[in-house]
This record gives sequence, structure tokens and C-alpha cells, in this order.
Amino acid sequence: MKIVPFVHEGLGNSSYLVELEKGQALLVDPDRSVQRYLKAAEARGWAITHVFESHLHADFVSGALDIRAATGAELFVPAAATVRFPHRAVEAGDAVPVAGGTITTIASPGHTPEHTSYVLRAEGMPPALFSGGSLLVGGAARTDLISPEMTDRLTRSQFRTITRAFADLPNETLLLPTHGGGSFCSAGSCGERTSTLGQERATNPLLKFGSEEEFAAWFPTTFPAAPAYFFRMRPVNQEGARLRSQIPQPPALEPAEFDQLRPRALVIDARPQAEFMAGHIPGSMSNAFRDAFATWLGWLVPGGRELLFVLGEEPLERVLDECLLVGYERFAGVLAGGMSAWTGAGLATSWAGLTDAAGARRLLLEGAVALDVREPNEFADGHIPGARHIPLGELERRADELPRDRPILTTCGHGERSATALSILERLGFGPLTNLGGGFEGWQAAALKVER
Repeated sequence: MKIVPFVHEGLGNSSYLVELEKGQALLVDPDRSVQRYLKAAEARGWAITHVFESHLHADFVSGALDIRAATGAELFVPAAATVRFPHRAVEAGDAVPVAGGTITTIASPGHTPEHTSYVLRAEGMPPALFSGGSLLVGGAARTDLISPEMTDRLTRSQFRTITRAFADLPNETLLLPTHGGGSFCSAGSCGERTSTLGQERATNPLLKFGSEEEFAAWFPTTFPAAPAYFFRMRPVNQEGARLRSQIPQPPALEPAEFDQLRPRALVIDARPQAEFMAGHIPGSMSNAFRDAFATWLGWLVPGGRELLFVLGEEPLERVLDECLLVGYERFAGVLAGGMSAWTGAGLATSWAGLTDAAGARRLLLEGAVALDVREPNEFADGHIPGARHIPLGELERRADELPRDRPILTTCGHGERSATALSILERLGFGPLTNLGGGFEGWQAAALKVER
């Protein structure tokens, strides 16, 4: 049996397409970008017959219903998830026959109350543990995404899960988690995506805790900030998302038509930061299309907001995939001809500064304020001396902490997040604004002073 992983680098997640006998295949924790699974299965001559969900996901909209619509596959969902669409509910200890093997279920609460892991056993291969958001490579998934009142109970459940739930499985068991390095659902995980239980038993620091009390006091202190959209996804996945085939594509709009829709929709400019700074539609949000596009869209844009798009070389279909992944479905249109058509039509255009490290230093000496929008751990590791720190996810509600009578230099790690910050501040009436291209990495590369 072959296992084909699909990794979304921006979310830090993996889903798995697994070959079974008789030309069949199963799929674990698919996201909404379903064409990649369907094409991979078709290319190998496999028919997807089973889809297994480990939990109600907080960081993406599940693609299980789209897979079923395309293939007729049966959906297996933890009974305690109480989803509101047709499925087969699974309980701890259930055994599901599949072609050439068996899937058994293990209750593994902690990341969520209903969390269930799946073990595939088949002739001629070690057991494969699809651990979802329980045990991860080098860590485990966070336990604070349901409610503050439940965090301690779920943390204790996670401790019992990672130390006891898989104890009967041999060391050679393949560990195939959904969450991994780069996921805001993960805590303590490393860059590797897969492992074995033997390797984790030897090296995972979370398995070294002998005391539940010690673990429960420490583990929640390790969690990164949670993107705002995480608290919208669980109800969506419980209800069952709309099929992608039911969601209209955005029309291509001429500049005048596009302009008429701006009062009711948010303009997302997905071009690289340098192109945005060189000319953009007033009030638009810069979110350069990259691995982290979906995370920051979900973090900063209210759910249900209608979207307009300004694109350069970014493929529209991929941009829409990322929007749908985090629950955005209302697409008002895309600017036909891009910014050149907009400026050619003589419509209002804004510009912003873009500088390198040397230019940033000059601006600061002349009285500009540096605003660092990275996460707290990044800021603590080193930053521009005297920089104000407001994480990007908090900027709009904390913008009043910034002066309105001084120029502002926005900075992050590479320049994309700070370009988004600049666009938010511009919309709020701040200025003049300049973005540090290359971000703090560029500042360090220029051997300029660093504060810690």
C-alpha cells in the first residue's frame, strides 16, 4: 500500500491518500482543495472509497463533502462531532474493513473533545497511525480552541492521549499526523511531517513529562496566537460546507464596474509587495499571494465579507482555492486588466514607500517610528532598536497606540506581513508610510544594530 501525503505549507497541515487493494483508496482529513486528490487518484487508477475525518477542523474547511460528491465515497466522522450531514459515525474501538486491511479507531481527545485517531493495519506493512491533532512529530496540537473554560480539561485529556492512547502500538508504527511544523494548531512540533512511534517515544519532549499536573500547567503557555478565523471554522465543518460547484466564480470586471462595487466589498490585492507599493487602489488590503495567504486572509478579514481581487501573475483559481479553504465564498469580481487597466482609466490610485535597510535607518534617524508586526517570539529574538511591537493580527484594534504625527516604517520578517500592515494603516488614515523590503532579515543582513 502506498501513502501519498499532501502538504499545505501555509497551514502546516498534511492530508493522506492511501492505496488499498482492488484499485481502491482512502483519504484522511482532506481540505477543500479537492482537485489535487482527485487528480492524484485518477493518475494512479485508484477510486476513493473511504474518507476519514479525525476531528472538526479549526484551521480549514473540510473537503470531505466535495470528495463524496465527486466519488461517492463513504464519510467516517467521530460520533461526538455531531455533524449535520449524512455520514457514518465512528466510536472508539470500531473496526472498519477496507480492501486489504482494517481501520480501527482510537479515542484521542485533547486537541478537540471528539478527536479520533485511525490505525490502518494491512498485510506486509507496519501499522499506520493517522493521529490528526493528537500526537505530532516533536509535539502535540494545542488545546485552547474550544473555549477558555475547557482548556485545562482538554490539556489533561491531551496528556492522557499522547502518553497512553497509543501504548499498545509497536515502535515501528508509522506516525502520520494532520498538523505539523508551521501550523498554528501545533505546539512544540518540529519541521518533519511524519515519524514513527518509536522515534517519538525516544525524542518527543512532550512524552518526557511524568506528571499530568506539570504538563497541564506548562502546555498552554507554549501556544502561538490563534488566527481569528479558527473560531469560525468548527461550526462550518459541523454543519457541512457548501459544495464548491455551488459557489459562483467571480466575474471579470472593467475598472468602472469594479469601482462601483468597492463600497460594499473589500479589495484584496494579491500582488507582490513591491507592485502594491508602486500603485494600488485606495483602501485595498495588500496580501501577497504566498503560502501564508489563506492564514492572513482569515485572520484579518471578517467572515462572510464580500471580496474583490486585484491580481498580477497570480492564477485566479489558486487564489480562490485559498479563499475557500478558510471559508470565504462571496466573490464580487476580479479587476480585468489589473492595475494597468485601473490607472489607464484614470481612477484614483495610492502609492506608498518601499525602502531597504539603509533607507530605513535614515528614516528612523529623521524621526520615523518603526512598527514591527511579527509574532511575540519573533520580536523577542531580535528587532530594530526602539521598534513598537503590535502583532499583525492585533493591529487594527490597537492602531491608536501609534502616533499620527510621525512617519511610520512597517517591518516584519521578509516584508509581506508589514505590507499588509501598511495597507491597514493607510485605510485608517495614517501616513506617511514606508515598508521595509526584506524585513528584519534585510536589516540583519546589513549588519545594523539589533535589540533584544
